[in-house]
Amino acid sequence: MDSESTVTMFYRHPAVECHVRCTRCERYICPDCVRQAPVGHQCPACVREGARSVRQARTIVGGRMSTTPVVTYVLFALNVLAYLAEVVRPEIVDRFAMVGARLVGPGGEYYTGGGPYLTSGPLRTEGVAGGEWERLLTSAFLHQSPFEGVFGILHITVNMVVLWQLGRVVELMLGRVRFAALYLLSALGGSVLELVLADPGRASVGASGAIFGTGAAYYVLHRRLGADTARVNRFVAVLVLWLLISAGFTSWQGHLGGLLVGGALALAFAYAPRDGRRAAVQAGAGAGLVVLLAVTAAIKVSEMTGGGIPL
Repeated sequence: MDSESTVTMFYRHPAVECHVRCTRCERYICPDCVRQAPVGHQCPACVREGARSVRQARTIVGGRMSTTPVVTYVLFALNVLAYLAEVVRPEIVDRFAMVGARLVGPGGEYYTGGGPYLTSGPLRTEGVAGGEWERLLTSAFLHQSPFEGVFGILHITVNMVVLWQLGRVVELMLGRVRFAALYLLSALGGSVLELVLADPGRASVGASGAIFGTGAAYYVLHRRLGADTARVNRFVAVLVLWLLISAGFTSWQGHLGGLLVGGALALAFAYAPRDGRRAAVQAGAGAGLVVLLAVTAAIKVSEMTGGGIPL
C-alpha cells in the first residue's frame, strides 16, 4: 500500500500533516492548533464549545462576576476630568449645572425676580424648563468650583473618597451593568427631586445624589447577605447624619432623591426571584423608575412653563 495515502491533514490547514486526534470530536489537529485538555488534546473549535458550556460565575443579584471595578474607576475619572475642565473653563458649571428655570438677559445676566428688571432685549429661559434636559445628569459630574474657596475642593474630595470606598464594593456585588444603571439612575433621581422641591433658579452640582444611591445599595445588599447588623446600622447612622448635616448648606433634595431611587433599585436587584425571571424583573424595575422620573420631571416642567414641555 502507498504510504502517502495514509497521511492526514488538519481541516483548517489542509497543507499541514497531522498525527494527533482531538479527544472530543476525533478530528486530526495540526501541531500549531492543538490545545491541551484535562484528558488528551482538543482542537480550537472544541475548546470554544467547552468554554461556552462552562457556567459563568454570577454575583448575588445575577450579574457577571468580575474582579476589577471598572465602572467605579471610569466614574471616578470622569468626575476628576470634569473638575479639571471647570478649573480651565469655569463657565462649564453655569452651562451644565442643575437648574430648574431662570431668566437670562441678552447680556447673560440672571434675573431672580423681586423688582423691576431693565433690559434692552428679550429674556430667555435657561435650565430644564428651557429644554436643557441634559442638566439632570451632567450636574452629577460637576462640583463646586475651586475658585469658591476651601468648600470647592472639599466637595469633590469627600464625594470621590466615598465613591472610591463604596463604589468598588457595590460594583463587585452587583456587576458592572447593574452598578452603572444604579449610579446613573440615582443621579437622575436626585436631580428630579431637586427640580420638584428646590428653588428652580438655584444652580446645584455634585455627585452626592449618586453617592447616596450607592450607599443605599450598600446597605440593602449587605442586609440581603445577612452581614453584621451592628456594622450595617452604624453605616446607616453615618448616612442619615450626613443627610441631616447637608440640609444646612447643600442640596438635601438631591441627596434624598438619590437615596430613595438607589435604595428602590437595589431592593429590586437583591430580592428579584432567583429564576429565569430575575433579569426581566430587574430590568422592569429599572425601566419603571426611568418612566416615573421622566413623567415627574415632565409634569413639573409643564407647571413651570404654563402647560408646554420644551424639547
